[in-house]
Amino acid sequence: MTKRTRWVIGNWKMNGTFATNAALLHAVSAGESGGASIAVCVPFPYLAQTQAALSGKAVGYGAQDVSQHSSGAYTGQVSAAMLQDFGATLALVGHSERRQYNRETDEEVAAKASALVAAGMTAVICVGETLAEREAGNAEKVVSRQLAACAGVISGAPAGKIVVAYEPVWAIGTGKTATAAEAQAMHAFIRGDMRRFGARSDAISILYGGSVKAGNAAELFAQSDIDGGLIGGAALIASDFLAIVAAAS
Repeated sequence: MTKRTRWVIGNWKMNGTFATNAALLHAVSAGESGGASIAVCVPFPYLAQTQAALSGKAVGYGAQDVSQHSSGAYTGQVSAAMLQDFGATLALVGHSERRQYNRETDEEVAAKASALVAAGMTAVICVGETLAEREAGNAEKVVSRQLAACAGVISGAPAGKIVVAYEPVWAIGTGKTATAAEAQAMHAFIRGDMRRFGARSDAISILYGGSVKAGNAAELFAQSDIDGGLIGGAALIASDFLAIVAAAS
């Protein structure tokens, strides 16, 4: 069996202040990774603070989005090269909140992932279905469509430069969580689906994102196709985040 990287990535979303960030970054960087790869994705204004706090530490960091463009008249957007100026090594693309609130298309998500990989960064590609889509029996169809848009970058990226995060939209910030069996079934589907466009999917880390907590992380991460988590609310509490990291080790 191919050995895949175990990841725990914190998504701070639109949260944080200089004071709270300082305490959180200190506590997380002082914790034990246990062999898992740890990273935090912070709001753009806090990249400089994060760079200073995590320089020389084992915790990686990145952004919650990136522009598909390298430069130009794109007011408000941030390029991969700009992220690299602050030492960022990864970024999220296609998070469900951006797909919903910013109307990001599958094609835009793919272009952003391509921009990250071209810059030598890791793209964390988020996929997932809404409750309505799941109840209509279309969960796999939706996720397959989202993956297919990224087929070129997923199959062509160097090893380790693509991470897929499955986040059932109905379980993000709601307190609801897919059962371990439900999550494993979709992760297994994702791994199999990526093979159809030539991806070496047995080597790609697939993370679960959807109200992962210290109390349910161990059961989720024990599943054969779940390689860690994309953590929302629990990433803002150092003790909870580190407990999740321990569960992934």
